[in-house]
Amino acid sequence: MLDATLKTQLQQYMGLLRQPLRLIASLDDSAASQEMRGLLDDIVTAGNGKISLDASGTDARTPSFVIAREGQDHGVRFAGLPLGHEFESLVLALLWTGGHPPKVPQETIDGIKAIDGTFAFEVYMSLSCHNCPDVVQALALMAILNPNISTTVIEGGTFQQEVEQRQVMAVPMVFQGGEMFDSGRMSLEQIVARLDTSATQREAAKIAAKDAFDVLVVGGGPAGAAAAVYSARKGIRTGVAAERFGGQVLDTMSIENFISVPHTEGPKLAAALEQHVREYEVDIMNLQRARKLVPAGSDGLVEVQLENGASLKSKTVILSTGARWRQMNVPGEDQYRNKGVAYCPHCDGPLFKGKRVAVIGGGNSGVEAAIDLAGIVSHVTVFEFDSQLRADQVLQAKLHSLPNVKVILNAQTTEVLGDGQKVNGLVYTDRTGGDSHRVELEGIFVQIGLLPNTEWLKGAVELSNRGEILIDDRGQTNVPGVFAAGDCTTVPYKQIIIAMGAGSTAALSAFDHLIRSSAPAVATAVAETA
Repeated sequence: MLDATLKTQLQQYMGLLRQPLRLIASLDDSAASQEMRGLLDDIVTAGNGKISLDASGTDARTPSFVIAREGQDHGVRFAGLPLGHEFESLVLALLWTGGHPPKVPQETIDGIKAIDGTFAFEVYMSLSCHNCPDVVQALALMAILNPNISTTVIEGGTFQQEVEQRQVMAVPMVFQGGEMFDSGRMSLEQIVARLDTSATQREAAKIAAKDAFDVLVVGGGPAGAAAAVYSARKGIRTGVAAERFGGQVLDTMSIENFISVPHTEGPKLAAALEQHVREYEVDIMNLQRARKLVPAGSDGLVEVQLENGASLKSKTVILSTGARWRQMNVPGEDQYRNKGVAYCPHCDGPLFKGKRVAVIGGGNSGVEAAIDLAGIVSHVTVFEFDSQLRADQVLQAKLHSLPNVKVILNAQTTEVLGDGQKVNGLVYTDRTGGDSHRVELEGIFVQIGLLPNTEWLKGAVELSNRGEILIDDRGQTNVPGVFAAGDCTTVPYKQIIIAMGAGSTAALSAFDHLIRSSAPAVATAVAETA
């Protein structure tokens, strides 16, 4: 089942098992079951006597298998083949069940074990979804650590009828106790916080007790990570408050223009960013959303108020809150989000296999999405507001070579249509003639650019008419001691490598500001490192 390279890797990983495992499989005579049996045989072989296979399972979902400790019959269940992006999730589930410790803070592990109540999670994923592994691995670990939690991981392509019955039109999608729990990327900490209602209050109390920082970075994307590293290397007290470390990079599938790295994927780069920051004495406060910025008062400290009620203070602040996907803001979009309206073609594309879909937007993102979807769905219609596509010519040439793609220019989408449960069409206006047209389809992928995450800064710092933070060539805002970097600013060309450079610039400028302000902490830090 697995190629030679994966078999070798699997054998190396299985050498880390600390206790024996058993795989309990529910199989039939289908081709999918035969494939799963091949995968399970490879796992048993790689286990070198530490893993056994029991093919007497009777689960309703076939094919599926449970990873259980020897002598037990419960554990994480995989329904369908966990390959592609989920192969790592499979390996980690095997290791964790086999006693290998997870790379998770002990505080989080203790929180999982202390969760009260019984929870039965079902998570739907697709093998091409780069957002799914984080959720799958989080729920798998929770089931392994807490016997009152069960997790079933379902590959949507194998169980297409079930996906349609439960109206799963975006992944990852999580059900708990048969009811919708959430969809989209979620971290382990986020899920634990949802189940442990007192966790937010405890975290707020911890944050409120922190001393003032020399540099506080708000945002954990490429700009924020670079700012944190450059600040920490100066030997000054540095903190990062981020809603999710990695930012929008986590939602990026393929990165091929990060100089010196020919190809990588967003989640891998995000993990590398966090790992690099953690090599320094940086206080990372994840899952923290900023609510208000208060300029420095008589104490010389800038205050950042958080949604959980806590506040952080710092001599300087670097704003790097990034941007998010722009929405169409038309009737029906909110109603049918994750019910046919999607924003990630890589994640959700396989759920629309054989169906008709639309891509809104003719820039690079839109055309790339259309090209990818054309290999999965029956037909793609690209709607572009302008009189011509704005994507690179090489992408346009590829798009026009595809037989199941249609491009409609001068098209303004005005409404998303549905039957109350899912999308069944859209309405657009021809901007040249003014006529309105209806197009019947089952999915709409929105790819129309970005919006800066700066609403919380209105009235605190100067913003452009597009909501971007106005900065000078040193990253300084109009507020003394407050700097900004990355996609939330007026810097041209929203690129990862540019954001990193801007974050570094802002950090160096903040350090220069501290020196010129004769900050005692800076003078002490410089003396200690001299």
